[in-house]
Amino acid sequence: MSTLASPAALSWIATSAWAYPALEVVHIAGIALLLGNLVALELRVWGAASELPVPALARLSLGLALAGFSLAAASGLLMFASQPLELLANRSFVLKLGLLALAGTNAALFHARGGLQRLDTLARAQTLVSLGLWIGAIISGRWIAYA
Repeated sequence: MSTLASPAALSWIATSAWAYPALEVVHIAGIALLLGNLVALELRVWGAASELPVPALARLSLGLALAGFSLAAASGLLMFASQPLELLANRSFVLKLGLLALAGTNAALFHARGGLQRLDTLARAQTLVSLGLWIGAIISGRWIAYA
């Protein structure tokens, strides 16, 4: 492991007056971009705004959701790297990671089976599962500070 990427090299993030709070802002902005766009697309799967073509909305929403996920993941990794042992010992953090893994698996299955083309009962069920997993991840993420 290089010195630059070692936990000790990034520990200053946790104690900085501006670095950790700035990363939290980026993390929350990424979550908002991710979840907002997923909800818009999921509502369309449920039949809302039926005048909007699914493929066009999906291109826009999924691109923005991916940008939001990238922001959240990058900032989250930096926050994690500043205090990895403390976070790995935190049940809320471990739960959050599990929920994120399940959300990713659900999304992969949704797209693998062509959920956006089918717009069927299973696709709608998967959107509810998606929303529940992401909200659970957000709740457990907020709970990290209190666990």
